[in-house]
Amino acid sequence: MEEVKNFIKECGAYFLSTIEGDHPRVRPFGTINVFEGKLYIQTAKFKPVSKQIQMNPKVELCAMNKSGKWLRLAGTLVCDDRVEAKASMLESYPDLKRMYSAEDPNTEVLYFKNATATFYSFTDAPRVVKF
Repeated sequence: MEEVKNFIKECGAYFLSTIEGDHPRVRPFGTINVFEGKLYIQTAKFKPVSKQIQMNPKVELCAMNKSGKWLRLAGTLVCDDRVEAKASMLESYPDLKRMYSAEDPNTEVLYFKNATATFYSFTDAPRVVKF
């Protein structure tokens, strides 16, 4: 899991895919954090992405680094409303504290459950990590 987190952090941004009705929705994200042995992302509950995840928590993200390797991470997102989980994310991304707080009910952190990460490159066979 640390390898997955480190790869995504190295990329800086990744794209998260959700479903809205029968349409795919993709948007850039930049937060990734490990807390209590789980891989987390962060958003706001008022955003459409949060509502899409509530309707269908199965998501996939994709990130590509500067050397041309990429990662696809598929899994189910689970909301964690604990202040400690939110605080951990905000400590990892202090710039977000201008917009979010651990006590704010709008701040949402979600962790991956039943995740499959596949590392790809143009020269090597895909490699799978599950957690």
